Amino acid sequence: MLKALNCQLDEDLSPLVRFLRSRGVVHRVVEEGGMQVVWVVDEAAAQIVRDAYAQGPQALADSPAPQRPPSEAAQFWRQAHRLIPVTLAVLAITAVVALLTGLGSDAGGIVMFTFTPLEASGHLAAQPDMTQWWRLITPIFLHFGIMHLAFNALWYWELGRRIEMRSGGLWLLGLTLLIGVVSNTAQWLWSGSSLFGGLSGVLYGLLGYCWVYQKLAPNVFFDLPRGVIIMMLAWLVLCMTGLITLLGFGAIANAAHVSGFVAGCAIGAVAGTLQRLR
Repeated sequence: MLKALNCQLDEDLSPLVRFLRSRGVVHRVVEEGGMQVVWVVDEAAAQIVRDAYAQGPQALADSPAPQRPPSEAAQFWRQAHRLIPVTLAVLAITAVVALLTGLGSDAGGIVMFTFTPLEASGHLAAQPDMTQWWRLITPIFLHFGIMHLAFNALWYWELGRRIEMRSGGLWLLGLTLLIGVVSNTAQWLWSGSSLFGGLSGVLYGLLGYCWVYQKLAPNVFFDLPRGVIIMMLAWLVLCMTGLITLLGFGAIANAAHVSGFVAGCAIGAVAGTLQRLR
């Protein structure tokens, strides 16, 4: 500690103390030898104390409090709409669809987003209607229950923002649409005109993309913890065994998961190889 200032015992140092606290200057005021002594940690702080004391109590009282710089988290959220607009847009659309469909409980809302349209008989059509081409992608926004929605939204946030901050929004949008079409089509070919939906096929595609790309062209954005990769792949295998369905958690779109993962790995292999060659 360094002695910065000596003052008379009857002198009011409260304006100085308030000023130092507002500026974050570490200090201590003690009584020594019949005097008030201000101690600080270094010479820079001591100079601040001396300069402030020289201004006088009234000047210190009138001095405006400094604005604290926003935290990194606050700065990120203020800029999120510019940094990760596609990630936020996909999550927003997913939330809106969840409201429109009552999280999968409103049949009237659900049929607006199914892979095949509803026939006059009240059943889903056996074949896609290419005049309603948007249905090739809309099932990714369907979710059945709050846990289904929360799990998928969390992982899209985690993976989507990594890709968008590394490669840009258009690249993430292209990946999402392409993997979505691949995974939805694969699930329809596997299960026929049945009801399915969810972002999980896209998620496994983004996971595969990041994983393979990172193997070929390492970067800080795609450096996922090994435990995350193992957990997601273990969950994929567990779902394929049928145990999750037997436990009453509902039908799992395994074809969408597997096809999305394979597509993501393939795209990651091409993109990672090209990046490595550069």
